[in-house]
Amino acid sequence: MVSTKHETQKNILLYINGEFTPSLSGMTMNNINPFTNEQINEVAEGQADDINKAVAAAREAFDNGPWKTMKLTKRMEYIYRIADLIDEEIEKIAYLESLDTGLPISQTRNMVSRASDNFRFYAGMVENRLVGDAYQVDDEFINYTINVPVGVAGLITPWNAPFMLETWKVAPALATGNTVVLKPAELSPLSANLLAEIIHKADLPKGVFNVVHGYGEIAGDALVKHPDVQLISFTGETKTGSTIIKNSADTLKSCSMELGGKSPIIVFEDADFERALDACVWGIFSFNGERCTANSRLFIQEGIKDKFIDALKIRVANIKVGDPLDGNTEVGPLIDKGHYSKVNGYLEIAEAEGAEVISGAIPIEVAKGNFVAPTLILNAENHMRVAQEEIFGPILTVMTFKDEEEAIKLANDIDYGLAGYVWTNDIKRGHRVAHKVEAGMLWVNAQNVRDLRTPFGGSKSSGIGREGGHYGFGFYTEQKIIHVSIADHRIQQFGKK
Repeated sequence: MVSTKHETQKNILLYINGEFTPSLSGMTMNNINPFTNEQINEVAEGQADDINKAVAAAREAFDNGPWKTMKLTKRMEYIYRIADLIDEEIEKIAYLESLDTGLPISQTRNMVSRASDNFRFYAGMVENRLVGDAYQVDDEFINYTINVPVGVAGLITPWNAPFMLETWKVAPALATGNTVVLKPAELSPLSANLLAEIIHKADLPKGVFNVVHGYGEIAGDALVKHPDVQLISFTGETKTGSTIIKNSADTLKSCSMELGGKSPIIVFEDADFERALDACVWGIFSFNGERCTANSRLFIQEGIKDKFIDALKIRVANIKVGDPLDGNTEVGPLIDKGHYSKVNGYLEIAEAEGAEVISGAIPIEVAKGNFVAPTLILNAENHMRVAQEEIFGPILTVMTFKDEEEAIKLANDIDYGLAGYVWTNDIKRGHRVAHKVEAGMLWVNAQNVRDLRTPFGGSKSSGIGREGGHYGFGFYTEQKIIHVSIADHRIQQFGKK
């Protein structure tokens, strides 16, 4: 394990215009360890004035700095340099992520290793796929498109998997020539601060990248409403996303929203039983269940219901719950006491609605932490709150279906539409169901594996827009059309005698 105790206890500052600085008000927030509920350090609490300062720096860097006009090869050197510096810090970032979020370190290591991939991937995409089109009009015109950076990108990131999701947004924003103001989640500031240190070490021009810590309703709100911010990319809860869209309307911002999920996993009788079981357990109990694409609603075909539930009970009882810094831990504590209370509240709701709650065990030695044991909710019905509302914890709601038609109907009878999973050895049926489930992303006979080349995003209450691959170019750049005359085409002559 990397020894970073002295570093995690230092107070965290804002990063504005190439400098680490306190908030203008001098206010700070306490950063709490979810495993011990003890304070890790203090974090500068950004207010509207700090957002104004950061946006001004980003605006100046975009309008008058070298970033957007820099030769592409030079700009990409910076992007690749950031990726290399991330690789040098993987173990440290994974440690900080686990300390800050309660996510098991065996899982944060895998997530963090993807962060440098985000920068290298988007550098390659800009070099090879950020291209325009040309349209010839007889022998009179050549019309062609170019892609130009939009301006200042406001990026608001969540507390689950913070470093990977921060880089997921920062990498394409910077690679396409925008400047950035990042507002990380107030509950997980450690790795965002390290990202600022890494980018500072990469020696980007001042003002190109800025970080303002603070509460969403204050710092985040000021960023959303700022007239000099052209883009808002947000990952988080659906209600907050709706508020952001409303508050960005007055300044006509482009918004990309990756919001909540209540994703179905549909297991047919002919599925590969053990692989479907593995995927189902991993998909809901990994990352402490705090993931937007978690398969939190299980629909089992009636013929294998008893066998599958019995197997689930055994798995849940054997999941290792404990210290997130222990490499053997599979489920750690939830992010904070407020979220812990919310998730526990849903177990009470489940019982009140008539469902059966079966939970694993929490070792007594970790009782100080925000632990909710891996839990099955059985005998549930699709109309229940525990089947309809995003819980965002290690809780699987289990239901059954008779046939393909009912499975699709149940899966779609919900406001969310982020992801879905289908398990069947009838590949024709797998395609049919995937086509009909109302979600932005479907996996057939697969767990949640990501391909950076593909679009990421949801439908219905799960979001607006797509990022990933070249699909994000439509958000992070503006398409400009250039019309060039190549002949003396006819121009009408008004007022000429």
